[in-house]
Amino acid sequence: MVEVTRKFTAEVPIEKAAAFLRDFANAPLWDPGTESCTQISDGPIAIGTRWHNVSKLFGIGTELTYTLVTDEPTHVVLEGKNKTATSTDDITLTAIGAGSTEIDYRANVEFNGAAKIASPLLKAGFEAKVAPETVKKMTKALEAL
Repeated sequence: MVEVTRKFTAEVPIEKAAAFLRDFANAPLWDPGTESCTQISDGPIAIGTRWHNVSKLFGIGTELTYTLVTDEPTHVVLEGKNKTATSTDDITLTAIGAGSTEIDYRANVEFNGAAKIASPLLKAGFEAKVAPETVKKMTKALEAL
């Protein structure tokens, strides 16, 4: 399993941050691995909304179906699945004054089958490269709102 946690602040009101992050179609703007992410379920975004996500990390491409599993004003959880992994993005938001938001971002990837062997190497890569880039890209995307 790969688990990475980061806590940081963005100069954006919490309502705007929550609206942006709950729509996983925005993932290409803040997730360094996401190449595209398209809503595949009908209707407005709510618990159960699904997206088709195409990602590439460390030179390896993958596709996952993400589902919004928690949709609260200060807590968003998205879960992506395919046959080799389950990826969870757990995001808790805390208002800091009127115009800033603290983001507690937790990414968890559980590998299945033979992919489990690569977990220790991937964890090191996530810690060293992916997590810092996520903080940078997410902050920039949120502060551009």
